[in-house]
Amino acid sequence: MSKQCNLCKRSTTKGAIRSHSNIKTIKRQNINLQSKKIDGKKLKICVNCLRSLKQSFNEVANKSIIN
Repeated sequence: MSKQCNLCKRSTTKGAIRSHSNIKTIKRQNINLQSKKIDGKKLKICVNCLRSLKQSFNEVANKSIIN
């Protein structure tokens, strides 16, 4: 299973830790993935996409209440 968002295809990035003697050690920075069921399918979604989906869902719900 890859550590990649199913919606935006964002994945891990590489960063560097520098010691006092300036030696570079590579580290991986994983994204915050959550597994959620959307339309009956289990997807791995990053929290940024999850927020966007929640916000767009709330906007649609608010418009339907007003109309």
